[in-house]
Amino acid sequence: MTTDPTSTQTSPDPKDVRTAVSSGVIGTAVEYYDFFVYGTAAALVLNKLFFPTFSPALGTLAAFATFAVGFVVRPIGAIVLGHVGDRVGRKKALVFSLVLMGVATFAIGLLPTYSTAGVLAPILLVTLRLVQGLALGGEWGGATVLASEYASRGNRGFLASFVQLGSPLGLLMSSGAFALVGLGSDEFVQSWGWRIPFLASAALVAIGLYIRVRIMESPEFRRATAAGEMSTRAPLVEVFTYSWRQVLIAIGIRFVPDIGFYMAATFLVSYATTSMNYPRGAILTCVMVAAAIELFTIPLFGRLSDRVGRKKVYLFGVVAMTALAFPLFALLDSGSIFLTGVGVTLALAVAHASTWGLSAAINSELFPTRYRTTGAGLGLNVSNIVGGGPAPLIASALVISAGGGSWLVSLYIVAAGVISLIAIVSMSETSGRDLAEDYSRRPAPTGLTPEVRGQAL
Repeated sequence: MTTDPTSTQTSPDPKDVRTAVSSGVIGTAVEYYDFFVYGTAAALVLNKLFFPTFSPALGTLAAFATFAVGFVVRPIGAIVLGHVGDRVGRKKALVFSLVLMGVATFAIGLLPTYSTAGVLAPILLVTLRLVQGLALGGEWGGATVLASEYASRGNRGFLASFVQLGSPLGLLMSSGAFALVGLGSDEFVQSWGWRIPFLASAALVAIGLYIRVRIMESPEFRRATAAGEMSTRAPLVEVFTYSWRQVLIAIGIRFVPDIGFYMAATFLVSYATTSMNYPRGAILTCVMVAAAIELFTIPLFGRLSDRVGRKKVYLFGVVAMTALAFPLFALLDSGSIFLTGVGVTLALAVAHASTWGLSAAINSELFPTRYRTTGAGLGLNVSNIVGGGPAPLIASALVISAGGGSWLVSLYIVAAGVISLIAIVSMSETSGRDLAEDYSRRPAPTGLTPEVRGQAL
């Protein structure tokens, strides 16, 4: 591999590229499994175990509130671990985030319930959920940036999209874990069966760490460090000094994709089983099938973005998710598990995949190397605070306000779609950008030749 900072080309060894991408896929899948297994548990059992004094509706609302708090701290994780990734290295930040997530998830599986510990039980649950949020907040930015910095300009959308497979893989594994546990009796699930998916994360974390410690630091980070381009200022300060517009765009474009995702993957599970009396196993199967199909559509949309541009493909996804706002619940209200599965598949494997598959490349291309991890992670995770994170909680409250109907939830998705549409129209095409180029508004570093400052991957 070429490591001389003054050379005109850095050519990563294909083996290093495969290792970097696979570490991103596996590590991110583990972290999303840990994060989503909580969401599935919140939809199915946590309301009864940790909030038994509430009515079923308010208990579900409280369970989804603890789900939402994990998103509140994700920007903090993006800032803290992004700082580590931009100043010390992408790899170190990724290893730390995986360990942090694994410890928190395993500990949730050991928690006493309300019947044993009283009010201490939900307090401990919320605390560990906050730790999960910190870990995932730092994971996504680091993993996507590492993969993007290993890719070339012509296949960045495709290669970086594989890291995005971590989300549907995590969803597939978490839904599958609870589907298997659900084969037992309700008494088994309520007593200790719900703990199994949380405790099983220890094995997944061990596999993820084995892969992750073997990766090398990204060639672009090494090039920029050797060339003296990495700033001595805090990355967060630089993000808001030179790239605040890009942060706003990164936040806005994720609104409807994230809200639509959590509607289909998390809230719909609760709504279908409690309000529509769908069998728990049947609705989880719908989510699992959609997540499995998304494993194939995400890289397809990533490859398409390399051919026709990120903006066109992403715009399609935003419009598709917005257009599904009312049909998704109409299909659910039909009472047909097949039609419900069609709606969930369209929402996840088409509308969500056509935006999520591009997000790794887009967010990396929006920010320069010296604060790329912080900027990329911050944009996504701030969006999750105001968008995806509270979506199940808001949807539950809207259903209560509508007397059990879903029309307010559909309007909520449409409103999010308008925000994302404005943001993506405002964004410039990013697919042609060279990650080694300093395209922020910051003055170019002094003392370096133009060849070094503009060196391509």
